[in-house]
Amino acid sequence: MTIRTLTDLYIDQLQDIYSANKQSLQVTKDLREAATSRELTDALETGVVGISKGMEQVKSLIEGHDANPNGEFCKGMEGLVKEAKAHAINADIEDKDVLDASIITQYQRMAHYAMAGYGTATAFAERLGLDKDADVLREALEETRGGDARMTGLAVGKINKEAMAA
Repeated sequence: MTIRTLTDLYIDQLQDIYSANKQSLQVTKDLREAATSRELTDALETGVVGISKGMEQVKSLIEGHDANPNGEFCKGMEGLVKEAKAHAINADIEDKDVLDASIITQYQRMAHYAMAGYGTATAFAERLGLDKDADVLREALEETRGGDARMTGLAVGKINKEAMAA
């Protein structure tokens, strides 16, 4: 797709977010399976639900602009997924608490990438006067921030402390 206008760039970014969500969905499921803490497993399950919801919302926005949701492949998330696999899912980490700390690290990296995408797309939608799109994207951004905050709470409240004892 040739990008000539802010609308073109906006749609391109939505497609990138959709691709990023699609890639992060499976790896988040894998992180959930690898987690040992019940609280972390629950938080990752909430993440799976949130990513799925975000995918559907973004897909709807893209289709509302007569574009293909699969029109872009997010190489940034591809790298983050590889990192999550290397440093958590397939990592040789013996201590379960250290593993959980690594899982949080990898999840938060993906969440921060998602927040950047949602924030940028929200700003574009606002500038373009797409108020309904902006509302949807703002909601997805806030849900992603909430998931990130929950992970931080788990890390600083319990998991990092337990990993320190390893």
